[in-house]
Amino acid sequence: MPRAYGATLPDWVFDELAAVPGALPSVEERMALVHRLAARNPLEGSGGPFAALVVNTADGEVVSAGVNLVLSSGLSAAHAEVVALSLAQLRVGTWDLGAQDAADRELVVNWRPCAQCYGATMWSGVRRLVIAGEGPELEELTGFDEGPMREDWAEQLRRRGIEVVSDVLREQAVEVFAGYRRVVAERGLTVYNARGATAPASDTPSKGAVVA
Repeated sequence: MPRAYGATLPDWVFDELAAVPGALPSVEERMALVHRLAARNPLEGSGGPFAALVVNTADGEVVSAGVNLVLSSGLSAAHAEVVALSLAQLRVGTWDLGAQDAADRELVVNWRPCAQCYGATMWSGVRRLVIAGEGPELEELTGFDEGPMREDWAEQLRRRGIEVVSDVLREQAVEVFAGYRRVVAERGLTVYNARGATAPASDTPSKGAVVA
């Protein structure tokens, strides 16, 4: 039986990181990098059009980056948020990214987290969640099922000391999802389903048919 599991961030992500400063002062700069990673990820065959950063809020230092690695790793849990949070925890040496005396850290994601990553964010210790937006556009354009979410999801995070910042470069996020739809149609990329089935995505993926 296996004794360990994990996913490896591909080299191209580090090529992208090498082209930007080590610190990104504004949320717009942070999100712009997330969008670049998210747009490139399907082209590289790693997974869906999703990326995330863990950043020190005060100075913008990038602690870790993550992209969706479900297809390349064979692990359904290898979403961009989980990858970024896990690598940040490895880097700082603790599961608690909000530990006492630690820098305030934030998770930057190119849409509202799915049901799985919502929980991962809550338990990670980050003090802030920065998202490009929320709403039906992601599922309508990509066909990914983000899972059941509470209507008061943001308030639940705030009650636990996690600030939520939304609508950062929202239009660019929608453009990435629309671009992914075109790539899926052109390349016949695999769209994976939480219920065990896989099917090639079409130019008109049905809402709720597949899972990020």
